[in-house]
Amino acid sequence: MNSEMEFSDEDHGDSHRSLLTHMSCENDSDSEDTCTEILLPENSNSPETEDFVYKVLSVDQIVQHQRNIIDEVNNVLNLPPQVTRIILNHFKWDKESLFENYFESNPKDFFQRAHVLNPFEKKIERESAASTSCAIPQLCGICFCSCDELIGLGCGHNFCAACWKQYLANKTCSEGLANTIKCPAANCEILVDYISFLKLADDSEVVERYQQLITNTFVECNMLMRWCPAPNCSHAVKAVCAEPRAVLCKCGHEFCFACGENWHEPASCSSLKKWVKKCLEDSETSNWIAQNTKECPKCNVTIEKDGGCNHMVCKNPSCRYDFCWVCLGSWEPHGSSWYSCNRFDEEEAKQARLAQQKYRSSMARYLHYYNRYSNHMQSLKMENKLYSNIQAKMDDMQEEMSWIEVQFLRDAVDVLCQCRTTLMYSYVFAFYLMNNNQKIIFEDNQKDMEMATEKLSECLEREITVKNIYEVKQKVLDLSHYCQKRRHVLLCHVREGYENDWWEFKEETTT
Repeated sequence: MNSEMEFSDEDHGDSHRSLLTHMSCENDSDSEDTCTEILLPENSNSPETEDFVYKVLSVDQIVQHQRNIIDEVNNVLNLPPQVTRIILNHFKWDKESLFENYFESNPKDFFQRAHVLNPFEKKIERESAASTSCAIPQLCGICFCSCDELIGLGCGHNFCAACWKQYLANKTCSEGLANTIKCPAANCEILVDYISFLKLADDSEVVERYQQLITNTFVECNMLMRWCPAPNCSHAVKAVCAEPRAVLCKCGHEFCFACGENWHEPASCSSLKKWVKKCLEDSETSNWIAQNTKECPKCNVTIEKDGGCNHMVCKNPSCRYDFCWVCLGSWEPHGSSWYSCNRFDEEEAKQARLAQQKYRSSMARYLHYYNRYSNHMQSLKMENKLYSNIQAKMDDMQEEMSWIEVQFLRDAVDVLCQCRTTLMYSYVFAFYLMNNNQKIIFEDNQKDMEMATEKLSECLEREITVKNIYEVKQKVLDLSHYCQKRRHVLLCHVREGYENDWWEFKEETTT
């Protein structure tokens, strides 16, 4: 078995933004983008300075970790391993909680609550109760067929091997149960232990599924472990503390250890959860309402225009206001020139438009942030395709150049995608942020990073050949470095804001 590998995300946590940091991007006389940089002070911490230690575990390593915990508990309690496994699962694999309850409880009550037989209680003929083999045939408690050998868990309820096999297969494969499979007898709470399951199931596919389920339960119960959410990945991450930090799986997927979503700094886990829910509920509805409806200028009831005539009559029984769909003014003064709407600038129409604008301000605010969030998401999807295009260019150029000479292109795409991701989640952060002076600074940093990212994206999408590779290389390197610095400034400012309580967030924002 391979040893556990240690990784570090180089801190996505606390860091300080230097007020002396300044970067600028200017155009020279040849209209080429150049980046002028004032370097960060030496005492300025990078966004990834404090290590977040974690380990990426394979399934075999997870199983071994389970066994290690069982051994640690058994060194203290001296219990059979199969009993220890059930008790640990009952306490969600929290050793400290198990020890505390064990030494403070009556043994009988302790094992009863864990739904396991007391291993220290002496029972007459326990072995024969666990596995009854009699000269006289007995009836199975499930199929009621006569059987020479009945098998049980020690609780006194015995069944034939065929019924056990079918029962365990159904519980495991159909119901998805593993650690909580009970004795088939009615009102019996005793759980099937690991060793008994392996003997009674007698089917390699059922046993394999059972082992997958108990491994999955072990990871999900442990606050310091999380499965990698990438499709078809079987690795789990084990960390030293449950914090919202970025972790990188061996499969290459980076995600938030706290919530399991793609790494989403600067947005918090709670903000992202609210945002995703809001987008699912509101985005399509809000866009449709904004494009297809207006509010009555008098009572603000939302109205959909379902005909070609611009003469509208509010259907609200308490209103019944006549108005023009185009200018939202009263219909009465339109006269014979209603098609051209020549009274568009009259005071009443202006007031109606202002009222509608005020009524929809919250919707407009949401759509502002949603459209920019969605735009960066779409750009990120498109720029992920750059990898294949860049790889093809690198392969072509390696006939005349070395691999190391063209590797900067792939590195630049990595930086570009990283910046797109940060910008995408920066709009989630900004949406819930209350207005203050620090938000203005944040939006300035956001704007600078956005401009730099667009320049890098444009540069990488240009035609790159062997002839212009050296000319393009310096420009790509400069832009990549500048984008990284702008991302550094934005993230450090956000972290500094959390440290100094600069940020105030909206509890609820309606559209």
